[in-house]
This record gives sequence, C-alpha cells and structure tokens, in this order.
Amino acid sequence: MSYKQLYKSAQNKVVLGVCGGIGEYFGIDPTVIRIIWIILMFVFGSGVLAYIIAALIIPKEPTF
Repeated sequence: MSYKQLYKSAQNKVVLGVCGGIGEYFGIDPTVIRIIWIILMFVFGSGVLAYIIAALIIPKEPTF
C-alpha cells in the first residue's frame, strides 16, 4: 500500500519549506499555497503563528 506523507520541502523552500511541502503533497504549485497563506494571514491575523507551528510539527523531507 502506497501513501503520501507531508514533509517540509527541500527544493521548493523560500523560508522553511512549509508551503513548498504542502504544495508538493497536494500537487499544487507552491506559489499558490504561499499566496493563499499570505491572504489568510492578513484576513485572520494568525498566519504567522500557524506557519511557526507548522514549521515545528512538519518533519524535514528525508534525503537519500
């Protein structure tokens, strides 16, 4: 059985790779995820805190 796992991206990273990893997981361009994240940050105001929590929880992408 094959399944996907969420990792912080090593290739598509701007700050810590959270948005890149989410984009890779869902098969969406990471730039779209970053734009959505910025919009939500300004609308709800908790985007920075959510990004920090995600950066702490999501593991780094394993390198082989």
